[in-house]
Amino acid sequence: MRYLYILMLIFFPALLFSQTTISGKVTDPKGNPIMGANLFIEGTYDGTITTEDGSFSFSTLATGVQTLQVSFLSFETYKISKEVSELQDVNIRLRESVDALDAVVLSAGTFEAGDKARNSVLKPLDIVTTAGSAGDIVGALQTLPGAQTVGESGRLFVRGGEADETQTFIDGIRVAQPYGASVQNLPTRGRFSPFLFSGISFSTGGYSAEYGEALSSVLLLNTKDEAEQNQTDISLMTVGLGVGHSIKKESSSFTFNTAYINLEPYQALVPQNLNWNKAFESISGEAVYVNRFEKGILKSYAAFDASSFDFNQENINSPSAQRIDLKNNNFYTNTSYKSYWNNNWQFYNGLSYGYGSNTIFIDADQVANDEHAIHLKSKASRRFSNSIKLDLGADFFSTHFEEGFKNTTGQFESDFSSNILAVYAEGDFFFSKNLAAKVGVRASRQFLLDETRVSPRVSLAYKSGENSQFALAYGRFSQTPKQDYLKYNSRLQSENATHYILNYQYNNNGRTLRLEGYYKDYKDLIRFDGETVQFDAQFNNTGNGYAAGLDFFWRDNKTVKNLQYWVSYSFIDTERLYRNFPKQATPPFVAQHTASLVTKYWVQNWRSQIGFSHTFHTGRPYNNPNETTFMNGKTKAYNSLAFNWAYLLSEQQILYFSVSNLLGTQNVFGYEYANTPNANGTFDRRAITPTADRFFFIGFFWTISDDKESNQLDNL
Repeated sequence: MRYLYILMLIFFPALLFSQTTISGKVTDPKGNPIMGANLFIEGTYDGTITTEDGSFSFSTLATGVQTLQVSFLSFETYKISKEVSELQDVNIRLRESVDALDAVVLSAGTFEAGDKARNSVLKPLDIVTTAGSAGDIVGALQTLPGAQTVGESGRLFVRGGEADETQTFIDGIRVAQPYGASVQNLPTRGRFSPFLFSGISFSTGGYSAEYGEALSSVLLLNTKDEAEQNQTDISLMTVGLGVGHSIKKESSSFTFNTAYINLEPYQALVPQNLNWNKAFESISGEAVYVNRFEKGILKSYAAFDASSFDFNQENINSPSAQRIDLKNNNFYTNTSYKSYWNNNWQFYNGLSYGYGSNTIFIDADQVANDEHAIHLKSKASRRFSNSIKLDLGADFFSTHFEEGFKNTTGQFESDFSSNILAVYAEGDFFFSKNLAAKVGVRASRQFLLDETRVSPRVSLAYKSGENSQFALAYGRFSQTPKQDYLKYNSRLQSENATHYILNYQYNNNGRTLRLEGYYKDYKDLIRFDGETVQFDAQFNNTGNGYAAGLDFFWRDNKTVKNLQYWVSYSFIDTERLYRNFPKQATPPFVAQHTASLVTKYWVQNWRSQIGFSHTFHTGRPYNNPNETTFMNGKTKAYNSLAFNWAYLLSEQQILYFSVSNLLGTQNVFGYEYANTPNANGTFDRRAITPTADRFFFIGFFWTISDDKESNQLDNL
């Protein structure tokens, strides 16, 4: 013991002599002191926390070059490496973390719904619980601002753009045929059930450089990462029946659903405005397989449907109705693999294939077409810090289309093959949690049209308050002319649009407000001569146009207990010189004012969710050949009130009822005029109206699951 005491006397002064004091002050970006920040020398236990004035001081035995680490909640971790002797009186300014929940979000032009959406305007899956949508994703999106209600089509028309200007992607991979088969003035539905999707992003403009071939909008559908449990869903409906099943394993899951729809029993009970020879009938199915690996996730999605119908349609140019018989077969599949590597790299590779086939008889005429579409995608992402993320990617689109037409006098065949190679680079820059930017560029080579396009995209977001932010977006977009034109003439150019968007958003305690103004400049639109698109028409790219407007959205989940509602309103001013228009005019599918009110109320005593939705828009323009001014006519205003009621018979059994156009409003979508005047010198016309005044639906939905609690309420 005596020797130990002697050794301590010898070495203790030396130890004291070798210690170094590290000191300084920690502040936020505005220079305000940060109290409680944690500091330490990496690889040692030497450290401290800052005092009330942000200062710190501690001693260390470490020597040479060392790394001082500073961390504090909602701020980025700070590191400085220097000689220990130089770590005295250092001033450290921390940057706000862009990963904070209240950080700014780049959201101009985009509505999001899903568990992973940081700035969602819709709850997960409730985008498909809207009265009147009948479980159709597109039908529900039509209640959001920026979308037009075009009842005779059923497709998604966005901010003055036609339906084919919106592209649909599943897990980032394009769907070439997103809608069911149809013919003119007979509405269709989206092909995909909401049952398998966990997130939806609906961009009404200014979207990322990752996506191309869309002039107006992109709809992004994300399949579920994996099934939560083993579960079976059974559906018995007035229009058919369906069944779905999920199998959950430790690192993988498999989910599928299938449905058989036959409207003949329904149409025998409910009067229709069409003369049906054979009611709509279809069989369809979808499946998702997910497998998680140590550093990646594999997803495979597949969907098919086969449908047919046969009816007699009135034609103003014929004394008797035209008989239209259609048969459609469709198949779509995609597979993607997302992997996570060291150094913050993430890689994504995906491939999709889509096939669509139609056989249409119009009296004695027959039209048969087939489309094969492939999309190959590769993407690499790296986060260099909390402030900088870079995406690099490439796309290859390949489409082959062929069509044959024949009648009693002969036959005509047309086809084309289109290949597009695109590359893009895009960076997200977070200057602070209040200011962020996304800057990207997309370059594409269209081999069929022999052209190269470069499209820059920029968006900015600034957090103006604790619960509010402003955003700006600019982008140039191009799209290959649709197959109706290319099958007759491939010596065309891509159509082009430039978007400008200003957005304000407020989110607080279950309440959301969005205001968005935009301007779209169209160039190189397709024009043709003659009354219709046909093989001997003359096509060119001399068209142009614009669309300007204001969108409003308000959602409130808190003011009234058990009540959720949203209100949307859109104003648009748009004109186009395209197709066979003799001058620039508003297209016939555009209403200048559109408004929707959607409500959902839970009645505890009735164990019921009751919903109403009302859609209104002012009259749409149409061309009256009896007048000298082009597109001078205007339909009457559109009104439609829908109602639904979901009653929980038990925890897992639901009885569901819905009706569209509850009040039976006689809506008119437009008019079809005769090609030649009558004996009085005027052109006769026929109103284009809904196929039925109302649509009634009754369904029984039964879920059988491991937890004995899950049900399909969110999917109704």
